[in-house]
Amino acid sequence: MARLIVKSPYISGKKSRPDGYMKYIATRDRVELLPKTASTMGQHLRYIATRPRAERVGTHGLFGVESPVDLAGAMAQLEQYPGRVWTHIFSLKRSDAKRLGYDNATAWRNLLLSQQGKIAAAMKIPLDNFRWYAAFHDEGEHPHVHMMAWSADPSQGYLNRDGIRSIKSTLTNQIFRQELYSIYQEKSQSRDELVRESRKALQRLAEQLTCTIADHPALEIQLAELARRLETVKGKKVYGYLPKDLKGLVDQAVDSLCDISEVRDCYDRWLSLQKQVESYYHDQPAQRLPLSRQKELKAIKNAVIQQAEAIRLDELTFEDGDFIGWDELQIPLDTSPDCRYLWHIITGREETLEAKDDAIREMEKLANIGDPNAQYRMGQLYRDGNLVIPDGIVSGSWFVKAAEQGHTAAQYALGKLCFSRDAEVYDPAQGIHWLEQAAQGGLLCAAYRLGREYLRGKFVQKDIPKAVDFFRQAADGSNPYAQYMLGKLCLMGKGVPEDREQAHYWLTQSAQQGNGYAQYFLDRWDNLQPPSIMLAGTRLLRQLGRIFRENSLPPSLSGAMELDRKRIQKLREKARAIGRKYSPTMQM
Repeated sequence: MARLIVKSPYISGKKSRPDGYMKYIATRDRVELLPKTASTMGQHLRYIATRPRAERVGTHGLFGVESPVDLAGAMAQLEQYPGRVWTHIFSLKRSDAKRLGYDNATAWRNLLLSQQGKIAAAMKIPLDNFRWYAAFHDEGEHPHVHMMAWSADPSQGYLNRDGIRSIKSTLTNQIFRQELYSIYQEKSQSRDELVRESRKALQRLAEQLTCTIADHPALEIQLAELARRLETVKGKKVYGYLPKDLKGLVDQAVDSLCDISEVRDCYDRWLSLQKQVESYYHDQPAQRLPLSRQKELKAIKNAVIQQAEAIRLDELTFEDGDFIGWDELQIPLDTSPDCRYLWHIITGREETLEAKDDAIREMEKLANIGDPNAQYRMGQLYRDGNLVIPDGIVSGSWFVKAAEQGHTAAQYALGKLCFSRDAEVYDPAQGIHWLEQAAQGGLLCAAYRLGREYLRGKFVQKDIPKAVDFFRQAADGSNPYAQYMLGKLCLMGKGVPEDREQAHYWLTQSAQQGNGYAQYFLDRWDNLQPPSIMLAGTRLLRQLGRIFRENSLPPSLSGAMELDRKRIQKLREKARAIGRKYSPTMQM
């Protein structure tokens, strides 16, 4: 149930007197029952100001922008008022009011003063013309505030359901601000425990999506049909610009995603997390909408369109997300006993930081006297930055010293470093050079990486035959990623003749080494589609995992912890100054 109850009826000055209503809400005995004399606005004003249990300042409890309030003068303002006067009631549970400090008139006056601009905007009244008075009633289990609000211009003022929701959201955000902040930051030890666990579970489920292979023939058909229909679309291929019939196709594909159990579980967890926060704002729980109708997850629609477009263009993709990290573990190193012993200490889990620091100093001594393995290890330390401050230039200098001595692992690491985002070491031409040196030295992961770069054509001119040669070098040496790519290329007839027999051979070789993608093609061998179609659903799951991770914190509803543009600009400038990317979670 919502924590703040809001009611917003109004009185029309054409039929009753608002000054009487003002007096009335100040004097009646019980808030729950309105006596027949409540027909005028002046009486309502008197009621909220002087009724029993109204917190009084002098002879009444009325407060407003100015303090103290002259009750007679306030009533005079409404005596002949011809327009509408809204009579808001804001009510809290006793336990919430006491815990949050809203069990007194001062707290409510401060709240209404701070939010009067937003209340006026919700009522379509310019702030300069906005007039209001209120009184706090310390009543039973629901202490509450009566607020009379109107415009100095009787022709102004309009309040619909959206406006009431806006007022409720505005006040809720302020009253429960600290509790909501705890939910968003997952720092609460009691109330927010469920939110924290839900978010962790959502993150785990989203991570699973990035490792899931989608076997969904119906979704493949939908994406293939969408790809065919996109041929006729001119201009931007994004959801908002598509014709209505194509939007329908996109929506169908989005909803089909929930046929995949991992997506359905992720969506269920996301909805659960949303409901926990929305319970602060709405009396009724939100309905479970189809995935295509969730505004917060609308990025999924454009993700569907992107994958359909990839099918249309028959784009080549690389299903090798776990290659980085796996690659260096496969490199055999012929290290000296001293270097091996020191590295064991540096990477040991049981060793103290002091022991690790001593080992790094000894490793550096070995590197300085020309040990290429020690130089390679020093390059790794400064690249990864786990025990020393990361430094791309220092890392590169150590790799160069080892690479120039023919150390293939250092040549490979140096090639990768030249492709990194570190502007100080970014040099694609040198990256290709050192990868080729490593491949010539027989390093299979370097040959695969070169095949990948020549096939992509991002850092070097695209050359499919050359890419195939590098893939074949790595595949002949039992690299499962290269074997898988050769199998795909043979299926597609790109760079090599289309050859299902060769494709089956290479995919089998890769699958025997545990490549799930290769096994997926083998499992569907009697019902094969082009790889771009068969893998579209899987690529889409990767994007869904990212979208769900980015939305694992429920968005703040209108007015919640907003940052103005100037503050955001300052945060961006601060982030740039320290070499970081701006994130909404950064604090000044």
